[in-house]
Amino acid sequence: MDFGLQDRTAVVTGGAGRIGSADCRLLAEEGADVVVLDVDADGAGETAAAINETAGGGEAMALECDLTDRADVADSMAEVRDAFGGVDVLVNNAAMVDARSRVGDYDDDVWDRDIEINLTGTYNISKELFPRMCERGWGRIVNMSSMAGWYGGFGQFSYSATKAAMIGVGRTMALEGAQSGVTSNVIAPNIVVGDWADMDPDELRENVDEYYARIADATPMRHLGTEEDVANMVTYLCSEQASYVTGQVIGVTGGIDLFSF
Repeated sequence: MDFGLQDRTAVVTGGAGRIGSADCRLLAEEGADVVVLDVDADGAGETAAAINETAGGGEAMALECDLTDRADVADSMAEVRDAFGGVDVLVNNAAMVDARSRVGDYDDDVWDRDIEINLTGTYNISKELFPRMCERGWGRIVNMSSMAGWYGGFGQFSYSATKAAMIGVGRTMALEGAQSGVTSNVIAPNIVVGDWADMDPDELRENVDEYYARIADATPMRHLGTEEDVANMVTYLCSEQASYVTGQVIGVTGGIDLFSF
């Protein structure tokens, strides 16, 4: 199936990360030119190089950018426009998720950092790109939330708050872009674990980690997902085929969000 991404330009924030790099790879495979945007310059470069070594897809460009620095965001997007002429797709993927402590013991600096990166960073780059998409009459925005954003997450006060906010952010841009050819949707994944995804809970418990085993136990499919499971949905939502899909929160979860006895 042709997703209609040939000659489109996509910016993926957090593009050096596990999910971000999978997003970049699949979008490029569908013909999009991809900007691997990350504060980790080396990781962004590795992701872009791996894409550019594969013939037949779009071009990848690595770009170091601190999303919390508005001047850096503006300068970086000017560089992208110089290289590609404009941006058609924005995947708001960059986020921090490393805190596990109860509210009363929460580190104030971690809260401030997560708000700045996960939420304000999304605001900064969306404000830079979304109006231009509306002016051009075509655009796709995918905002990465989480099951923690839907349901909360024990010990994840700042992460849950920012990921819940991504739902409001995504739906607001869906409303504002609806008559300008710009869609905006939200993905809420379960935990994805790459090479461990084929393991059942007992295998995870024995070979990896009890935390992942408990989540797999609670997942009706009885296993966790891969980065590609998320990236496949990202690619569809960025396609021409998804032109009538906007303002949706879509779980890529293996059914963990289902009510089961």
